[in-house]
Parts: sequence; structure tokens; C-alpha cells
Amino acid sequence: MAKRNKIAIIGAGNIGGELAMLAARRELGDVVLLDIPEKADFARGKALDIMQTGALDKFDANVSGTGDYKDIAGCDVVIVTAGVPRKPGMSRDDLLGINLKIIRAVAAGIKENAPDAFVVVISNPLDAMVYEMKRVTGFAKSKVVGMAGVLDSARFQCFIAEATGASVKEVNTLVLGGHGDTMVPCLSYCTVNGIPVTQLVSKDKLDAIVKRTAGGGGELVKLMGTSAYYAPAAGAMAIAEAFLKDQKRLLACASFLEGEYGYSDLYMGVPVIIGGGGVEKVITVELSADEKTALDKSAEAVRELIDASAKL
Repeated sequence: MAKRNKIAIIGAGNIGGELAMLAARRELGDVVLLDIPEKADFARGKALDIMQTGALDKFDANVSGTGDYKDIAGCDVVIVTAGVPRKPGMSRDDLLGINLKIIRAVAAGIKENAPDAFVVVISNPLDAMVYEMKRVTGFAKSKVVGMAGVLDSARFQCFIAEATGASVKEVNTLVLGGHGDTMVPCLSYCTVNGIPVTQLVSKDKLDAIVKRTAGGGGELVKLMGTSAYYAPAAGAMAIAEAFLKDQKRLLACASFLEGEYGYSDLYMGVPVIIGGGGVEKVITVELSADEKTALDKSAEAVRELIDASAKL
């Protein structure tokens, strides 16, 4: 009898609940939804709600809630959403001091109880949080990745589809760099069914779309009063599914760099191959002079975040 995969989700808030539902609906494996002990019953309640949904939607997955890290033992994938969400007026950087303490505790729990897991980090500020996750766990760079470029590229894709009137299924985009205001939506790799977007949308409109993409998270925080959760959960689940099914997908993820693009010892969004080995390969693409300059600026901002983390 085939053994089911086991997926742990750390943080039972909006993103965590959506992640658990996606994993269960897609029957990717059994799910453990973990939160702090004070919120363990809340996690159990969400898990029970999802299990009852399975009876209606006809999916098989055991979903449980807990406040004990021992329950994530044997997990194949751990997705980390733990931390304080952004509030209106807050930047991702404002969250650094608060969420750094949380991510260190989470990393210690994963290291002790799920040492063989593939870890996907969503918590913000993303690039600093995923760097700290790798540092504390000591896991190989192939086993720790950040969900950034997948989400940023999806937002870019959505805005391009809206501007062209084409189906979002026909749009391909690539966003590199840090997961913040310095991210780099690459117009040179943006196409609509193979047609360069620069042939379909005016420069002024494209400039506005690029700016909107970089501020995409902030736009949603302003509208909802909290961070997005549906699209971030879908982005993280795309990465997890690519690993669990060995899909060899090319996705933009925050990955540990060792000389690629001219940067070392930092996490930043770049295109990578995700398969059964985790981050199996970093893909280096040619960039225009403007894109490389923008990526250098983004890398500098990420480096400042990591340096600030080291002092806390």
C-alpha cells in the first residue's frame, strides 16, 4: 500500500487555513496544521472544518490540528506562514524584528522534529526569513526555499492579462529580486502566447504595471487591512506540489545564491527548477542593462535586511 505524503503547515491563520484546504483538496497528502499552544484548539477547529468539507467535496486527506512540534515528525514538506501579518502603513521591513524571533523558534522546531523535510517559507520580510530558516536549521540550500517570485510573477501575469484582454493562461512572466518594493518584473521575459508584451502594451502602461506589481502586496493590505492569503497560499502550494510530484517546474523562488547573477550568501528571487530534490538548479538568464541595475539595487536591499537580522 502506497504511503501518503505528510505536509506540515506552521501557522493556522488565513494563509495556513487556505494552504491546508489546497493540500487536502488536491490530495497531496495528510496535513498537520500547527500553531502556538494557545491557538492549538483554533488549529484543530480549522482541521475539523476541512475534514468535513472533504465529505462534501469527496477528497481523501487526514487533516489534524496541533500545538506540538512533535506532531510534524516525518513530514515531507513544511510550509511556514508563522508571523505577524502586515497592517496598513507597515512595510515588510517593519516586520523584521517581530517575525525574526518567531522564525527562529519555528526553525528550531523543524530542525528537531522534521530534519528531512523540504521547507517553503512564506513569512515576511521573506528574503530575511528564509535566510534565517536556513541558518538556524543548517539544512542544505536545496531543501529551503522562499515563496516570492511565484506570487510576484502571478500578480504581474494578472495585470498583463487585464491590460491586453488576453486570457491569463496565455501570459508568461518573470519577476526577480527581493520580495518587496525593489523587485524586478522583467519585461524582456514577458510574453502573451509567445508575443513580447512590448508589442501589445504601450510603454506608459507597462511602466504603471511594473510599479503596481512591485506594490502588489501593499495594495492588498490597504484594501483588506491585512496581508493577502489566497494567492500566496496558491504560490507556496505550487512549489510544494512540484517537489512532491517531482514535476521539474521552472518557478521563480527565493533561493540561496552562491555566485549566480554575481551574488553570494543571500536569498533572492530567481528562476529555479523544483523537483524531487528540492531546488535542483538555479537558472541564469540574460538581463538587459536596466534589469541588471535594478537587480543589483534589489540585492543591496536584501543584503541590508540580512545584515540587520544578524544584529537582532
